[in-house]
Amino acid sequence: MWSRALSASCCWWSGCGSIGPKVTRRPRYVRGYSAPAVPAGRITALEAVEFWKRLFEERGVSEPDESSRYIVAHLLGAKTIESLEPRKLSTLLSREQTEQVWRLCARRLSRVPVQYVIEEWDFRDLTLKMKPPVFIPRPETEELVELVLADLQTRPGVGVEADARLTKCLEVGCGSGAISLSLLKSLPQLQAVALDQSQSAVDLTRENAFRLGLQDRLQIHHLDIMKDAEAVLSACGRVSAVVSNPPYLFSQDLTSLEPEIIRFEDRAALDGGEDGLIVIKQILTLAPQILLNHGRVYLEVDPRHPPLLRRWVEVNAEELQYVETRRDITGRSAVPRFCILQKEESNKSDKLDLE
Repeated sequence: MWSRALSASCCWWSGCGSIGPKVTRRPRYVRGYSAPAVPAGRITALEAVEFWKRLFEERGVSEPDESSRYIVAHLLGAKTIESLEPRKLSTLLSREQTEQVWRLCARRLSRVPVQYVIEEWDFRDLTLKMKPPVFIPRPETEELVELVLADLQTRPGVGVEADARLTKCLEVGCGSGAISLSLLKSLPQLQAVALDQSQSAVDLTRENAFRLGLQDRLQIHHLDIMKDAEAVLSACGRVSAVVSNPPYLFSQDLTSLEPEIIRFEDRAALDGGEDGLIVIKQILTLAPQILLNHGRVYLEVDPRHPPLLRRWVEVNAEELQYVETRRDITGRSAVPRFCILQKEESNKSDKLDLE
């Protein structure tokens, strides 16, 4: 697995895991630096790591050490520098290898996220293909998958001890397919429907599904939940769970994002509107029509959202009950990050009696 140390590209804000808004500082000004020439002589892998680490530091590139290590390790066919034999690190690189290191590191120098530079990234126990501008999965979303799995494995009728019926879930905003594919790999009885407003995301999710051999249990649709509500309802049918890491940044926070994010990732996967809730409210509006009774919605949100969502649901979503808020523990301090809601159908006979 890739280490979680690479916070600049894996997190949306400085100080991953700190309480408060995701965005806490403005990006550094990125100059139009040119990459240095490939050295005439031969160098070792460790020398290449040190050279690019120093250059990244000088040019203000986030996570300079981790960036150089990941790129060189990837070139040598490994996940991390630490997993390589010491002998391999001290062996002189070929001219072709050196040129490849320079080419990849030059992309990182221009602030392209490492995940796009090496064109892959690990999410839980999966290695996913990565392509810009598709949203890069973050470490905290692994926790979202864990809590969904825990629920699906233990709740009556949907867990691993259930009968042969297949449980079905819907992912809204699939990106690279990280959530759906991770759930499918862990639960053989699960089927999933994934949708995204981005054709690039739909294509990448499909590619990752085929690479992992999970395509037979995954339906993928190019649909925008904000514009294609009827099509979404028709495509997914009734499901046991709705899972989403939706765009939830407050629009005003976008100006403070790191260059890696604002320049290369899909803005539509980040911007949640003035209060960060525009897509989330649409998901919750449609959820009662999508979920089976007692089915659940699992959302990754901004730390400011849980109390806002609880109040909104009480007023606007009669058939949804706010169950609980879970905390993200990937950073230095736990923050409210995940909201769980459950569909509770009202008793129609009681309504008739009241009438």
